[in-house]
Amino acid sequence: MIPVILAGGKGERFWPLSRKARPKQFLSLDGSGRSLLQATGDRLLDLAGGWDGLWVITAAHLADGVREQMPDLPDANLLVESEGRDTAPAVAWATLEIARRYGEEAIVGFFPADHWIGDLPTFHKTLRAAADLAREQGAIATLGIAPSFPSTGYGYIEQGDPAGTYLDCAAYRVSRFTEKPDRATAEAFLASGRFSWNSGMFIFQAGVMLAELETHAPYVMQPLMKDGPAAYPKLPKQSIDYAVMEKTDRAYVLPVAFSWDDLGDWNAIERLLKGDNPNVELARHVGLDTQGALFYATDDEDLIVTIGLEDTVIVRDHKVTLVVKKDRTQEIKQVLKALQDDPQYHHLL
Repeated sequence: MIPVILAGGKGERFWPLSRKARPKQFLSLDGSGRSLLQATGDRLLDLAGGWDGLWVITAAHLADGVREQMPDLPDANLLVESEGRDTAPAVAWATLEIARRYGEEAIVGFFPADHWIGDLPTFHKTLRAAADLAREQGAIATLGIAPSFPSTGYGYIEQGDPAGTYLDCAAYRVSRFTEKPDRATAEAFLASGRFSWNSGMFIFQAGVMLAELETHAPYVMQPLMKDGPAAYPKLPKQSIDYAVMEKTDRAYVLPVAFSWDDLGDWNAIERLLKGDNPNVELARHVGLDTQGALFYATDDEDLIVTIGLEDTVIVRDHKVTLVVKKDRTQEIKQVLKALQDDPQYHHLL
């Protein structure tokens, strides 16, 4: 497999720790000392057969950061987008480059840089099963995560007809994709037992994806085939889900058995690190009657003192302090928009 790491995201919901020049994928959020990008590379290296088989696609202003964090990555395997246009152009360009180097029968996998994954042996086995499915069925395989709660922030995949078993992993045709449903719909999906969360991980033969892009998104493929990455300013900002996956008849899903989290906002850190303690403390903290809170500080000398707080996130990064109720972390993006509109705060983005 040729794994490609999608590393162009902003991670705005982890502000103020995540900034424009230091986005979420460059951060270590689990206390391991390895950034999300580095951890993603670590778990894909064996499948790639080493650094020569691993690829990364990122935005121009992040390229130096990728090189710093992954010094062993060959420069030819780092694709730099002049501007972010979401995942459809990223998948199309990277797949074109891989097909030119390895041929259209090459098995390609795309992986976001901001996931946490447990049980690596099962993860690797599932990817090998997905590669077999892609090779034997001409499938575009996606990995489906068993939903643990009725999330309204994830996309959902409905399982259709069974499509066989690969390395003990059951595969299904995709019946439909649904983006970020409302609460009642998410609860119905969960109760049915037929739906998975869309992990955003895809495995396919290069030629299959290129053909589907040509069929369903020629407005992406044709400019890239003609002008290469110079076409980026003309390309629409569009996800691969919308451009291809919701339209193709080659979509398959493998429900997975390994633990997973997309680390989408500060609440994900609590899910990852919550133990028997009343709070998650990644900072020096002294509290009175404080529970269900998360604390993070980049300076070891900073002290956070709280009295009578519940279900709150407090993040201290240099000259910025964020205080937000846990059920409103999705609204951090709205605050960033307000900061963007005021020039005096641009240096904090």
